[in-house]
Amino acid sequence: MSLKRILVTGGAGFLGSHLCERLVEQGHDVVCIDNFFTSQKSNLDHLLNRKNFELIRHDVTHPMWLEVDEIYNLACPAAPGHYQYNPIKTMKTSVMGAINVLGMAKRCRAKVLQASTSEVYGDPDVHPQPESYRGNVNPIGPRACYDEGKRAAETLFFDYYRSNRVNIRVVRIFNTYGPRMHPFDGRVVSNFIRQALAGEEITLFGDGGQSRSFCYVDDLIEAMIRMMNGPNEFVGPVNIGNPHEFTVRQLAEMVVELTGSTSRIVYKPLPADDPRQRQPDISLAKANLGWEPKVTLRDGLGRTIEYFRSIRMQDFRAPTPNF
Repeated sequence: MSLKRILVTGGAGFLGSHLCERLVEQGHDVVCIDNFFTSQKSNLDHLLNRKNFELIRHDVTHPMWLEVDEIYNLACPAAPGHYQYNPIKTMKTSVMGAINVLGMAKRCRAKVLQASTSEVYGDPDVHPQPESYRGNVNPIGPRACYDEGKRAAETLFFDYYRSNRVNIRVVRIFNTYGPRMHPFDGRVVSNFIRQALAGEEITLFGDGGQSRSFCYVDDLIEAMIRMMNGPNEFVGPVNIGNPHEFTVRQLAEMVVELTGSTSRIVYKPLPADDPRQRQPDISLAKANLGWEPKVTLRDGLGRTIEYFRSIRMQDFRAPTPNF
C-alpha cells in the first residue's frame, strides 16, 4: 500500500475522528481541518502526538491551500438540532465546502470523496431506498438546509466530474452510531443511551413505529475507505448503511435492556418532515466494494453504552441552544 497525503474535513467529529484514526494507523500523512462547531477536540487527543497527523482549525466555507493526494469531505453538522440552528450556514457548508474541496482536488489532481447522506431521499415513498431513487424532499421545510445542501453538493461533485474530470467518489451515509457520538447531539441513539443511564424518561417522537437502520461506525469507516480505494469507474453514489431495519421503539427497548435502566418510555409529537422509513439497499456496495456491515445492533449498542459510561457528561455541552 502506497502512503498518501490525505485531508479530512470535519475530522474532529464523530465519523471524522474514527476515519482519521484509521488513516493514521495505516501510516498515511493525515491533515484534519475542523471549525469545532459540533465536534470535540478530545476526539483527537490520542492522535495529536503522532508525527503523521496534523490538526488545523479552519472553516471549510473558506478556501484552503494544501497539497494532498486524497480528500474526504465530512464537514457539516449532521444532527437536526445542529443543522437547523443556523440553516443558512448549514447550506453554505455543504455548497461552499463542496466547491472549495473540489477546487483543491482539481488543482492537486487529488481524489475526493463526498460524505453525502440518506437524507437526500427525504421521506421516501420507495422502500428500501436504492441509489436510483430520486427522493421525496420538501425544499422549503425545516430540514431542507441539510437535505437540499447535500443534494446540491452531489450535483457539484458530478458536474466537476463531467466538466473537469475530477476523480470523485460519493457515498450516501445512513444512520450511524458508536463511541465518540456527542451525548447531546440530539440523535436517537445518543439520546436514548444518555437518558437511560441517567434514569430519565426516554422520549420517543411519534408512535415509535418509524423505522431506521443503524450502522456501527467501524463498518461505516471500512466502507468509506474501500470506496476511496476502489476502481475509478465506480464513483457512486453508493448507499452505505446497515440494511437491517428496526423501529425506534425497538431501539429504545433494547437500550433499556442493555443498560439495565428503570427509565420509562414517553411519547412526543413527531417533528415536521421526519421520515417514516429509512433502510438502504446496499446491493451496489456489495457488488462493487465487497462490503456489508458485520456488527449487529446489539453488539454495537453494547460498545456504545460502554463508551457513554466512560465519559463525564459535565465535560460536554450542547453545541446549540436547541437541546
